[in-house]
Amino acid sequence: MSGGGSVARARHVTGGPWKARALRELETARARTLGMLAGLPEPELVRQHSPLMSPLVWDVAHVANYEEQWLLRSLGGKALTDPSFDAIYDAFQHPRRTRSQLPLLAPAEAFAYAARVREAVREHLDTVPEDSPEPLLRDGFVFGMVAQHEQQHAETLAATLQLMTTFEYRPAARERPRPGAVPQHEVLISGGPVSLGSDGAWAYDNERPVHTVDVAPFFLDAHPVTNGDYLVFVEAGGYEDPRWWHPKGWAYVQAERLAHPLFWLPQGQHVWLRRRFGWVEALPKDEPVQHVSWYEADAYARWAGKRLPTEAEWEKAAVGSDGTPREHPWGHTAPTAAHANLGGDTWGPAPVGAFPEGRSADGVWGLLGDVWEWTASDFGGYAGFRAFPYREYSEVFFGSDYKVLRGGAWASAPVAVRNSFRNWDYPIRRQIFAGFRCARDAN
Repeated sequence: MSGGGSVARARHVTGGPWKARALRELETARARTLGMLAGLPEPELVRQHSPLMSPLVWDVAHVANYEEQWLLRSLGGKALTDPSFDAIYDAFQHPRRTRSQLPLLAPAEAFAYAARVREAVREHLDTVPEDSPEPLLRDGFVFGMVAQHEQQHAETLAATLQLMTTFEYRPAARERPRPGAVPQHEVLISGGPVSLGSDGAWAYDNERPVHTVDVAPFFLDAHPVTNGDYLVFVEAGGYEDPRWWHPKGWAYVQAERLAHPLFWLPQGQHVWLRRRFGWVEALPKDEPVQHVSWYEADAYARWAGKRLPTEAEWEKAAVGSDGTPREHPWGHTAPTAAHANLGGDTWGPAPVGAFPEGRSADGVWGLLGDVWEWTASDFGGYAGFRAFPYREYSEVFFGSDYKVLRGGAWASAPVAVRNSFRNWDYPIRRQIFAGFRCARDAN
């Protein structure tokens, strides 16, 4: 990778605790972005690896331009580019499949631009008031928004790298825990009221406002569905039987000639491999299945005599049925490597049952990390929703076209993972790091 440079050491920042956290999270995100792309030849950085994803170099300049807009221009800092430059890196003006045709910054220029923006932000941060009543600055919200944004794009980069076939990308991976066999079982989540959403300092608009809903009692799988579980569905002819599929899902399966999850490689009778970045390896049956669409998750659940949980049920299970407020299934402690597989450095899910410290109060495992979990719910705003600070973050996606995912994946960053965090995507999407668990009514 040319022009990447190194991440500057975080210097002392005057002010209260949110400034220190803001700079730490910004630097953590940038170190991850640069580390993921280090060593990639320039042709791979500019290539369109899939019509579903941007060229890698577009994401680099996009996160820098977003940072310039929100942490410099919107806060009275010095602009480094003309606002007309923004249009090239505006995700709403240009679909991913066309971005390679834009006059993009070359890799060296993109990395240099990102470094210039970050240095200007470090300098400007000292001038930002710690106790401003402005909504953008309250508790450092806008800095948290930008740090989470870059981490979300790091996850997007990971999805692009998984789709890359022109270069053998084999990153150094942190070892994942390997527990003994863990049987699947159901956990009864008692019915009653649950407080959903968040009023946390860095929570997004679609997580607000906090509100209470009643949830009927239900059973939830203690673990996500594994590769081994899903393999039974595949080999039982699940992709050949329309009984299990939503009509639109069945049409999609037929049109795309789907027969198994993305990146699975059949090798003959009952022999399966999978491609994980630059590795081809035996399909690990104890890991959560990933790279399945909502339609595939829904079909498996129907075949198993169950269903996908609603997002209210999912969040009730994460918070716990005892009514105690919790930011994460285990409490308010920030996620660590003992709680969940997050942060992107394992480059894949861990086997189910790998993180006993991450269990919920009701005994549900793995709700955060490893794989995003599809829910039955369409994406929409909560009652009282107000778009902030811009409609395009979430409001423009509200409606039945998108399904909600919860919990985060191995490629998600701890700063952007909490019980209330809501992700969303089209029900046909398979390149994302998504899996699922099943639920059923308790009566």
